[in-house]
Amino acid sequence: MVLSPPPSPKSNKRTNMFRYNQIQYISPILLSLVVTLFLNIPNSYAKILPKTSAVPGGVTVIDLKIPAAKAAPYVTFNKKRVMVQAKEHSWYAVVGIPLYIKPGKHFVIVKTKNSKKKAYFTIKEKKYKTQYLTIKNKRKVNPTKRDIERIIREKKIIGKVFKSWRKVSNVDTTFNKPVDGPFSSPFGLKRFFNKQPRKPHSGVDIAAKSGTPIIAPAAGVVANTGDYFFNGNSVFIDHGQGLITMYCHMSKIHVEKGQSVKKGEMIGEVGMTGRVTGPHLHWSVNLNNTRVDPTLFLE
Repeated sequence: MVLSPPPSPKSNKRTNMFRYNQIQYISPILLSLVVTLFLNIPNSYAKILPKTSAVPGGVTVIDLKIPAAKAAPYVTFNKKRVMVQAKEHSWYAVVGIPLYIKPGKHFVIVKTKNSKKKAYFTIKEKKYKTQYLTIKNKRKVNPTKRDIERIIREKKIIGKVFKSWRKVSNVDTTFNKPVDGPFSSPFGLKRFFNKQPRKPHSGVDIAAKSGTPIIAPAAGVVANTGDYFFNGNSVFIDHGQGLITMYCHMSKIHVEKGQSVKKGEMIGEVGMTGRVTGPHLHWSVNLNNTRVDPTLFLE
């Protein structure tokens, strides 16, 4: 067997210098790739839009065919301002669809600096199930005159919150579930309280024990808190551009009006205040002053 002589120290030095020069040459390229990926990933995730469900009580996402590089358009649906989000190379309208609307062809009005146009979309029919509930507190079904006066006052307060508009350039529309528990009542149910017809269920109910933590599903500002006749202890969070969430029947409220909250931050605890049959969280999502199915925003 013929053995090769070991490399000389001089040869080793040349090899190491070659490898060092290679690393010096490659490192800037790798660094550039890493930085590019780092910048692009959060941007793409931040602009994930809610699930499209073009039905009464749903959400539709419309490509406005306006380059994202241009200024944000002003969009309305039924005279209500609509959220717009830039995704990839275009502006999109994120439209909340009312439960009462008739299926068929509809449109949003799109205004830019130099133009005004209509963008059409189609709403499909959806039938919601019926739910019958027995409420032991009769006043929560047939309020007294004094109760009705209170309900009217509270309705104005809630309406003002839902109509509010806070300018936010990039709204997080991918929500975390606000409480750990099963969904006990879905959105849109036709409801009967003690066999008397009432308005459809404008949110979802999540069953949980009293005291279970409730978290903010996305960052926002607390728009209002209070104790309401039907909703009990409630919190409203403004996430921007008409996207407002409501949390009802809480046992404890841990935030106050005007407070900024982060995604995942505790805002209160599950309870059974207001009109309830047991402890749970009633969670509503408001988009362009329209109550829509909250599950369309869950990650």
